[in-house]
Amino acid sequence: MTAPPRCIHDILSGKVDRKEGVAIEAEGRDPLTYTRLSEQMSKAVSDLESSGIEKGDRVALVLPNGPEMAVALLSVASAFACAPLNPSYQASEFDFFLTNLRAKAVIVEKPTAPNVLPVAKKRGVRLIELRPSVDQEAGIFSLASSQGQKEEPRFSNPTDISILLHTSGTTSTPKLVPITNSNICVSAENISNALSLTINDRCLNVLPLFHVHGIGILLASMVAGAKVVCTPGFLAPKFLTWLEQFRPTWYSAVPTMHQAILSMVTRTGYIPSVRLRFIRSASSPLPPSVSAELERVFGCPVLETYGMTEASHMIASNPLPPRPRKAGSVGLPIGNDVAIIDDAGNLLPSGAIGEIVLRGPNLFMGYENNPEATKAAFTNGWFRTGDQGYVDSEGYIFIKGRLKEIINRGGEKISPREVEEALLSLPQIEQAVAFGIPNSTLGEDVAAAVVLRDGHSMEPTQIRLAVSERLASFKVPARMLVVKELPKGPTGKPQRIGLAKLFGLEPQPSKSPKDRPSLPPSTPTEIALAKIWCEVLGLRGISADEEFLDLGGDSILATLAISRIRDELGFELPIVKFFELKNIGNIARFLDDANSQKASRRETAG
Repeated sequence: MTAPPRCIHDILSGKVDRKEGVAIEAEGRDPLTYTRLSEQMSKAVSDLESSGIEKGDRVALVLPNGPEMAVALLSVASAFACAPLNPSYQASEFDFFLTNLRAKAVIVEKPTAPNVLPVAKKRGVRLIELRPSVDQEAGIFSLASSQGQKEEPRFSNPTDISILLHTSGTTSTPKLVPITNSNICVSAENISNALSLTINDRCLNVLPLFHVHGIGILLASMVAGAKVVCTPGFLAPKFLTWLEQFRPTWYSAVPTMHQAILSMVTRTGYIPSVRLRFIRSASSPLPPSVSAELERVFGCPVLETYGMTEASHMIASNPLPPRPRKAGSVGLPIGNDVAIIDDAGNLLPSGAIGEIVLRGPNLFMGYENNPEATKAAFTNGWFRTGDQGYVDSEGYIFIKGRLKEIINRGGEKISPREVEEALLSLPQIEQAVAFGIPNSTLGEDVAAAVVLRDGHSMEPTQIRLAVSERLASFKVPARMLVVKELPKGPTGKPQRIGLAKLFGLEPQPSKSPKDRPSLPPSTPTEIALAKIWCEVLGLRGISADEEFLDLGGDSILATLAISRIRDELGFELPIVKFFELKNIGNIARFLDDANSQKASRRETAG
């Protein structure tokens, strides 16, 4: 039996003997073989070394999703400390992350990352431009830093840091998680084994590669010598086309994506001709109804899993048939030990509810430069996940809720303090508190309450618009409250736990069409919009004054609705304006007014 890989270079070097076996695929590009992938990685590492990047240096990646991002990540993580960052971050966020990382360089595809360029220059971080070689195989690129020297690439050791990712604490700014080559490779091996991946598998990857979920499934495929289709990211209207074009054997996604896929299936009447071996779900709880519908549509098992950044992603997974999958469970531990403890740190028996803890070779050693957070995160050698749950008599893990105050929005971990600091940067706001609220699609979403300074006034929509210039879109509060006083805890600090209930933001029972306000769509535009919303949200009917978020909508479903509005009504509606207008009545008036003004200008010009 071959020993499992302990560094990323081991994974790829062991696949070179496959020669023409395909590793990376992408739309409109020739496939990249494992041999060519290994050659490209060696060239990229050599180019970076010849330009002065040394072992242990931190190199950030700010690249769009796709084959170049995948190959760049594998290259940098195999020889240096790679820090993939979300290209949609605002300048202030890049300023924090690059500084906190102590990044020596940042690799960018310049037209796609305008916010990072001035920050890197200000902080003295070297900019290295990646230039895709679009006339060659998927993932081939050149680096503008290349000095043309032939350096023999030097790859990392198992204990060297491979990936650097940020995660949020309960009340602090994001913490830095160093993941070693050994950590990430063990996790990849665990995922590959749990899914029984082979060289015959092909994964359709729609997940961002700046997130541990996407990184984990990329490397798991590489461990098996399988194929990965690298897409630009999740695009619901394109997903079904990709299924038929590439004919994958599996895909992994977060629950929001799964729901958007089912919405597209319903709208288009799609009947799959591709036979998936399984579907995987991670990052937040998957509603049982969604799992059942996915299994009905695609005729394959849906495996709900459990992971987190500190565990290099994989913790547990529901098994493949014929072993049972349990509804509501995230499955069995994979390659690590999982237990339940009480508040005092004592281990609890099966069936008892407490905090989920874990240990194993995929687990990180501690947060960088944050000994207090590291000490608080470990008890008797066990890592405290902050999740509440239990393990049944057969070892299946069930998650009941979150103990920590971080907001898990569809797998994106958001620190309340990040949101609060952005709110407090507005001169009109004196106090702010951010907290999570339940969301049927995302698991949780962001809400915030603010107290305005004397003499100032600001509507919730105005606050959301203003703070959207300081935060990535997924961090902007979906619910914004203006209050006279913030609830305080015993120490005088604003409390976060329980605010959703206190402010009446917990989910209400779904209304049937007959129970909803009787303001039916009446104009042609309202009727067209109502049809789009019903199909996107899975409703049979809505009123003209019902708000998108109250009907179960979120940012991903809003993107789908906006795409339909563009295609069917010929109007490009900005997402901020979509949420500002809230309901189909307001949107219809906005579109009709815009069309009237356009017609008037044409008459004047004529």
